[in-house]
Amino acid sequence: MLPNEFVDRVERMEELRALLRAVTERRGGQAIVIDSVSGMGRSALLRAFEEEAMALGRTRTSRVVSTRCHSGIGSGLMYGPVVDILLKLGETQEAKQPRAFRRMLSLTGQGVVRSAPEVLSAIVPGLGALFTLGREVTEASLASGSMPFDSLLPFQQGAAVRIVEALLDLVRQGPPTVILIDDIQHADPSSLRILDQLLRRLPDVPLAVVLSHATDGAYMGGPGSMVEELLHLWSTEGLLQRRTLSGLPLDAVTELVERRHPNAPPRMAEKLTESTLGHAIFVTLCLDEWSPQDGENVTLPASLSRVVEGRLRTLSEQDRELLAIGASQGDIFFSRTVAAVKRAPHDQVMERLRCIARDYRLIVPEALPGWARLEASDCYRFEHRALRGVVYAQQSAEQMRSRHARIADVLAADAPQDAPLERRLEIAHHLRHGGVPCLAASADAHYALARDAAMEGLSFAEAEQHCEEAIRAARDLPERQDRDRRFIQAVELLLSMTEVRWRGQSSPSDGPDIDALAAESEAAAGRTGGLGLRIRATLLRGKTLLATQGLEPSLTKLRAAVELAEEHGDPVALFVARVEYGRQISKRRLADGLAELHEAERMYAADPRLEGSDDPVLQHARNLGEMQLGITLFDSGQLEEAMTRLRRCVARLREESLRAELPIALNYLAQVQAGLGARLEAEDTLREALDFEANRGGDSGWHAYNAALLAHLYSRQPARHTEALETIAAAWAETERTWLANLVPIVRNLYVEVLLNSADRAPLQLDQARSLAVATCMETQRSGMIRSEIAAHSLLGRILMRQGDATAAEQHARTALRILDEVGDMPALRTEEVQYHAAVVLHACGAQAEALSLLDRARRKVSSKAGLVTDNVLKRRFLMEVPLNRAILAGIGVGP
Repeated sequence: MLPNEFVDRVERMEELRALLRAVTERRGGQAIVIDSVSGMGRSALLRAFEEEAMALGRTRTSRVVSTRCHSGIGSGLMYGPVVDILLKLGETQEAKQPRAFRRMLSLTGQGVVRSAPEVLSAIVPGLGALFTLGREVTEASLASGSMPFDSLLPFQQGAAVRIVEALLDLVRQGPPTVILIDDIQHADPSSLRILDQLLRRLPDVPLAVVLSHATDGAYMGGPGSMVEELLHLWSTEGLLQRRTLSGLPLDAVTELVERRHPNAPPRMAEKLTESTLGHAIFVTLCLDEWSPQDGENVTLPASLSRVVEGRLRTLSEQDRELLAIGASQGDIFFSRTVAAVKRAPHDQVMERLRCIARDYRLIVPEALPGWARLEASDCYRFEHRALRGVVYAQQSAEQMRSRHARIADVLAADAPQDAPLERRLEIAHHLRHGGVPCLAASADAHYALARDAAMEGLSFAEAEQHCEEAIRAARDLPERQDRDRRFIQAVELLLSMTEVRWRGQSSPSDGPDIDALAAESEAAAGRTGGLGLRIRATLLRGKTLLATQGLEPSLTKLRAAVELAEEHGDPVALFVARVEYGRQISKRRLADGLAELHEAERMYAADPRLEGSDDPVLQHARNLGEMQLGITLFDSGQLEEAMTRLRRCVARLREESLRAELPIALNYLAQVQAGLGARLEAEDTLREALDFEANRGGDSGWHAYNAALLAHLYSRQPARHTEALETIAAAWAETERTWLANLVPIVRNLYVEVLLNSADRAPLQLDQARSLAVATCMETQRSGMIRSEIAAHSLLGRILMRQGDATAAEQHARTALRILDEVGDMPALRTEEVQYHAAVVLHACGAQAEALSLLDRARRKVSSKAGLVTDNVLKRRFLMEVPLNRAILAGIGVGP
């Protein structure tokens, strides 16, 4: 970083000018990232470009808006740079903004601190309501331990969509715009999510984006690795161009020498360039140290620390201690904090810091940040960020720890109850580095930050980071400090938030070992002796086992949770546990699932503590239980009762404020409608579900499943085969992005069936279908999703028969039958469908008697279901308008 001056980076500056010209002439937006190691002058380049562009804007129609991501707390400051950009864009067009936005601009102009969600809610239309709903859903999820976090993903992504739209609206209201974001390596994940969507919209708007990126921590596993991976992805996708800022060229160094030392010898610039390789910080430091008697000689410091140490030696021991305390606070520090840590009079410390800034070129005055605007304190920053690092590193390990601990105490003592997020992040940062005495406070602070990030701002990535810190701190606590409780609550929150990324592995793509954490939490709950904690921890372990080891070990734990809840006597805990167990045991034995869900329904109706409660956890469990009972009745052949129950459930959910489970209930209702021959009604139901989630925004596993079901209905209509293929491809892509373990094989099998139904004109689709079905067979053998394994083998039999491989087709058809006979009726699987298609394959392979026997079993199954339908219209549609039933009754492909 070059303070107060800039020498022209001709090539890079010209590229930025060209970018400005392009956006001013409305030739479509573009993005550039300037990469370099620290100290090469990235920030100075952006400042010089901004000053030039702003001057140009007075005569040409353009504007530049800049912000900076701050180290230390930057990655935890959810939406930090986004809020800054939105406010600055709004300032230039204040008269055009809604009243709430103008009021927010007025308050921020007066220095009034507001939280990011509060500011965003005032700026972004509809976001306040979305944040409110998302907070309620999140609270219910965290409290229940059983809500699928897929219910939250659409809220988070929907918020990002709305924020980007609001930002683009502000851009369109004004002149063509260039956004500058300095030090993107410190950006928070929520802002990076916004930036990802923004970059994808640039070609359509008069907007350009310039990022600066320090590459020092971009190595594998380094602190900047996540941002580096994202920049690489954007670059490979063509969303931005990367440019590297290397050392200053000779002409730039010559210009700098002439500015700083006009009477320097002629060859000094050349010598300086050779010695420093143009590294901006070393060029500046060498010029700082040069005096006329040195002549052309340039003494290159062995290291930056050698220069800093030389400067520090000129200070008194007391002044060096003040700077060390300041360096412990961070890039900027407060005189009042330094005085409190030093336990010295504030007046004396203020005077010493003022003299150091004046006489030694080590620190410079800085405006207080907004979150500390009421501090009765001076504020300083180090002249170079690297200089602060050297000063900090000169302390012993215990000096660092004890100073961090005292700084946390000072900041916390002055913090109001509703302290701004920035102050809380600053306190948590120092607690994190404060050693053993700060572990309990660190665990509590990071857990509170995690809950608030998830609930207030739907910022789950930031919440995960705080959870991981809380877990680390809790693990290291001695037992007497309530270690187990702190550990359990942090683990539960972390696993709840990462559940949507569990991909049948021991860990999400970049996260913890989920089952090891759940097992550790379960053991901790056992040590506490509290049945409530044990029930929740056991439920959570059942869910991680489902993802990592399959259904059987999961059911064992879920059953144990029910037994613990029965022992506990808490009706809410028992109801939640029984619903969760009933939902999962249905995947193994439908009859057991029906029994558990009927018992949960009886409990709810009989106990006023349940039926009269407005507890969101309880209501969520009730909703899931009611719809699961409906679809389980359908899977068991009780079609009419299933239709009645699911219609009632959907009608009630439509009237709720959250409606988080509505897409699931509509999915189940559409399955029943299609199963009763009401294809048009089923299509309308699925479109309602898709529209609901489209309005909410973002990817969702259930949105993908509903689209796949709609594609399957389309594939039964030859005129809609193209539409079916487009819809299922999009549904599968969304499934791959969300990857809910229980839905992946179902959607994949639907993809296979759509390809089969539309393969007459495209035989190569059979190869794709075969590949997908094989993948499901392999996956379900590990996951225990038997229903999908049976369906995949049945589909492979049909595919191979179409491809002329009767022997292999027979093998897969028999495998499907064998497993089905072992386990009985399964959810999301028609027994008669497996039997019928196996009969067709066996008949073609010459096993006519066996085929006719299977056909007879399929017909009896259809007749049994029809016999339970009392409405004659529904019964006729079931028998005559369901393609599978018509084929079975007619014996198509088998015989009489």
